[in-house]
Amino acid sequence: MSAELIKLYPENPDPRKIQKIVDVLRAGGIIIYPTDTVYGMGCDIHNLRAIERIALIKGIKVKKHNFSFICYDLSNISEYTRALSTPVFKIMKKTLPGPYTFILEANNNVPKILNSNKKTVGIRVPDHSIPRLLVRELGSPILTTSIKDEDDVIEYSTDPELIFEKYRDLVDIVIDGGYGNNVASTILDCTGDEIEIVREGLGPVDDIF
Repeated sequence: MSAELIKLYPENPDPRKIQKIVDVLRAGGIIIYPTDTVYGMGCDIHNLRAIERIALIKGIKVKKHNFSFICYDLSNISEYTRALSTPVFKIMKKTLPGPYTFILEANNNVPKILNSNKKTVGIRVPDHSIPRLLVRELGSPILTTSIKDEDDVIEYSTDPELIFEKYRDLVDIVIDGGYGNNVASTILDCTGDEIEIVREGLGPVDDIF
């Protein structure tokens, strides 16, 4: 069965379309959606079969891949992580929503399939209305992984119609939210004594420490 391409405008997403996409997520579907950085592929974090489908599509092992969660806000984050230190909380409050991924210590609410070999979780709160609305309506985070491109020049796919053509027989919904970015998020590891920059991406790091 071919995927459905759904057009959504970030400044005013149609609530009926948002609900339709959430229904697909609740039923174990996989969606591709825009963020404030690159397009992502995701599912409900509590649906084991959907997570395994994503791993199959991407040719990866679930327990070895560093998936991230898209959360709605900071209070949403605390449901899945251990207590944050004051410096980490201040940086997150300053930068989120925004193009950052924070690696944090996971708590027992993180599905065991995702943290069986590691005790950490990547957390994102993108500065983009579509994924945040989906998370709010779903009532739980969306597991996310970036849409990569085999192109030697452009690392990430940016055109939703081309993404649809590539993944239409593999996923359930592709959301057309306009052209995406081709620079991924900045990754900050907050699990040690010092915050470590793992990858410098779209989010600037000069003025956050």
